[in-house]
Amino acid sequence: MTKPSECLNKLASLRQRYFKAANGKEALLKLISETEIGEQVYNSNAIENSTLSLEETEKILLQIDLDRYITEREIFEAKNLARVVGYIEKKAKEKELTLEVILSLHKMLLSNIRDNIAGRFRKNNEYVKVANHIAPAPKEITGLLEEMLADYHGSHHENIEKRIARLHLTFENIHPFVDGNGRIGRILNNYLLIREGFVPMNIKFIDRQKYYDAFKEFDKKGVSKIMEEIVSKALSNSYHKRLSYLEGKKIVTLSEFSKLSKISHSNLLNKAGRQTIEAFLEKSVWKIGVEIAKKKPAKKSTS
Repeated sequence: MTKPSECLNKLASLRQRYFKAANGKEALLKLISETEIGEQVYNSNAIENSTLSLEETEKILLQIDLDRYITEREIFEAKNLARVVGYIEKKAKEKELTLEVILSLHKMLLSNIRDNIAGRFRKNNEYVKVANHIAPAPKEITGLLEEMLADYHGSHHENIEKRIARLHLTFENIHPFVDGNGRIGRILNNYLLIREGFVPMNIKFIDRQKYYDAFKEFDKKGVSKIMEEIVSKALSNSYHKRLSYLEGKKIVTLSEFSKLSKISHSNLLNKAGRQTIEAFLEKSVWKIGVEIAKKKPAKKSTS
């Protein structure tokens, strides 16, 4: 496992490079964000047991008919979440995260799915079970969420991985909604990251077991190094991808890079998984940006 200090220094370096490389490239950044929406939606919904594949998710968002029957709920889950993902790209820069904002995001998410609970916290006898414990009583929700936000905003001295991890785990532990808590929780992560000048991250479905292990660790210890590592790697992944495009590198698969670098593919996959090389996962394929060799100018004739 990478040491926290190393993660912090690495993210700071990547963030600095990103700001420098992104200057004047708003159109490219917008394009990258738009192409990522399908993956964001697929991964977040898959963590919540959606049966949709990435390809099917992208087809739904492009309004292309699928080859099999899909429930109306899954269609709306994809469309609604895509709308929320796109919405926060701009909204996060304009407005502080408040309980009102959280409720409006939830209403967008569950519209046409469960309108009777969309845009409101649990109330009366609406108790829910989270893992192996019962979530706090409905009457405690507002106070606990206010404490969560106050803790986040009052901890600027801590690194971003620790702050986001703790907020996310706390939010899911409170479980303020009858439905949609996981998706909204991951949306809130990116809302705060964008607001603080970081890039959004994408917690991948392939990391679902680690993600669940982080909640178990939080239940036992009140903190989770596992979740901090998930956040750190997801952020690194996101920066690596953007920098590959912004710095004008040639993007190749790790398999291709293995041949170019003479490093075994298995070794590279291991490094990519640990994010110790600037690789990124895009549509379930590991890729990396490589510098394009500059042609040497032709020598002038001396004759």
